[in-house]
Amino acid sequence: MGIFSRFTDIVNSNINAILDKAEDPEKIVRLMIQEMEDTLVEVRSAAARAIADKKEAARKLEALEREAQGWQDKAELALDKDREDLAKAALAEKALVARAADGVRAQRDAVDESLEQLSSDIASLEAKLADAKARQEAILVRHETASKRLEVRKRLHDYRVDDALVRFERFERRIDGLEGHVESYDLGKKDLDQEFAELESAEAVAEELRALKSRRAEKQPDAK
Repeated sequence: MGIFSRFTDIVNSNINAILDKAEDPEKIVRLMIQEMEDTLVEVRSAAARAIADKKEAARKLEALEREAQGWQDKAELALDKDREDLAKAALAEKALVARAADGVRAQRDAVDESLEQLSSDIASLEAKLADAKARQEAILVRHETASKRLEVRKRLHDYRVDDALVRFERFERRIDGLEGHVESYDLGKKDLDQEFAELESAEAVAEELRALKSRRAEKQPDAK
């Protein structure tokens, strides 16, 4: 299992534990970012070790290739001196060195493959980390907004709110009753303006009656 795969398992495990405890989602966001940052450090450290291993393998291979060439030169020198036995021994040593070099090359190739995978993991993790940090603030704002809305909804549906409204309506009805009681004392009573208006109306009617009598008297013939 690769480092990046272990990271996924760790994050999922921790997130599930938090969700099971119904903890604040803000903790989940912080945990994910912290896990990503820690894993990124671990992956980069692994990449650094792999690069160091690759350099060491290159040095070993270079040394073995020089050694193999040295045995080749000795074999040729032995033949020049008619020492076939030494040439054969030198070539045998060269074969041993060549096999060791093949092993180092295989090790180097494995390190190259590991480095390629680590490079891919680093790029993927850096992208996910950047995305998580970019979305962190928005997620926290959404969580805070949703929490406030939920609290308001709970208050609106709280029996205490309904009870307060009932008491408020009862108090309004009580005020209506008091106002009605006050107005009942004024029933049948005339205020000053109304009395004067009635006097003026009566005077106008009397004046019109006098005028009517006068006109009728003028039309009647004088009594003889």
